[in-house]
Amino acid sequence: MLLLAVVSGVRWLFAPDGYGGGGAAFALLGAGVGALLAALMVSAPGRRSGGHLNPAVTLVLWRLGAFPGRDVVPYLVAQLSGSVVGTWLAGLVWGPVVSRSPVSHAVVRPGPGWGDGAVVAAEAGALAGSALLLAGLLAHPVGRRVLPYAVGVVTALVIAVLGPLSGGSANPARQFGPALLSGEPGLLWLYGGGPVLGAVVGAGLVAVVRGRLGAGRAAVAYSRPGGPPVVPGRP
Repeated sequence: MLLLAVVSGVRWLFAPDGYGGGGAAFALLGAGVGALLAALMVSAPGRRSGGHLNPAVTLVLWRLGAFPGRDVVPYLVAQLSGSVVGTWLAGLVWGPVVSRSPVSHAVVRPGPGWGDGAVVAAEAGALAGSALLLAGLLAHPVGRRVLPYAVGVVTALVIAVLGPLSGGSANPARQFGPALLSGEPGLLWLYGGGPVLGAVVGAGLVAVVRGRLGAGRAAVAYSRPGGPPVVPGRP
């Protein structure tokens, strides 16, 4: 559903017989994708599955201890397969225009002047920031309730801001189906590796922050006058 909507949005926002592209088109696409993502996450299937449609986010949640390791590979297979199927369905719905430039199955490309290193850094940075956001929201009951909407807003901002620059994918599954069906797999390592790198870095930063908070709480507990020392639990 997500990739069907993405490719459909790119078809009508960037094709010559549609909106025609431009910075506003990225903002509109981001708003639509962010709203759909939040809706999918709060839907009944989304609540049952966890609603993380991004392989890099699945890795983050696993590294944070919020997702079982045995389910990582099945989720990755489902996410990447869904990317291919959704992109293919968009071609069936909209016809040959989806395969022609500038739509090209909504494959993500960097903007002018953006080299490989800059793209990887931007993609990794977006996921590292998302990891910190997820950790913060998952730590509190209120945060868990607003998490789908926060993810939707962040996704919309990434597409609107980074779309004209690095491409604004931040999701390996976002690029996987479009890259395969457009015949442009050469950039998969950028838009797959960048978010995965960001997931690893972000989870590492969360571990460092948790460790420091835990050490600080332990120091306070041991300094309390009277009674045995209290060792705090996991932050």
